[in-house]
Amino acid sequence: MENTYHVAGMTCQHCVAHVTAEVEAIPGVDQVAVDLTDGSLRIISATPIDFAAIQAAVAEAGDYTVSVNDLA
Repeated sequence: MENTYHVAGMTCQHCVAHVTAEVEAIPGVDQVAVDLTDGSLRIISATPIDFAAIQAAVAEAGDYTVSVNDLA
């Protein structure tokens, strides 16, 4: 299962690394791709990942917010 979200507040590759590391630590997440240019966060998992867990991980990474990406 693949889901795409939008992360606001990232300004550099350091931000991308922090978001990636925190989201990768969520149980059940198999793969994470974060793109600074468009602010996208793509998560691949075998089972659904609770959006609250994603929000918490992104907040833990720094002063960022995550929302559902309507461009998928």
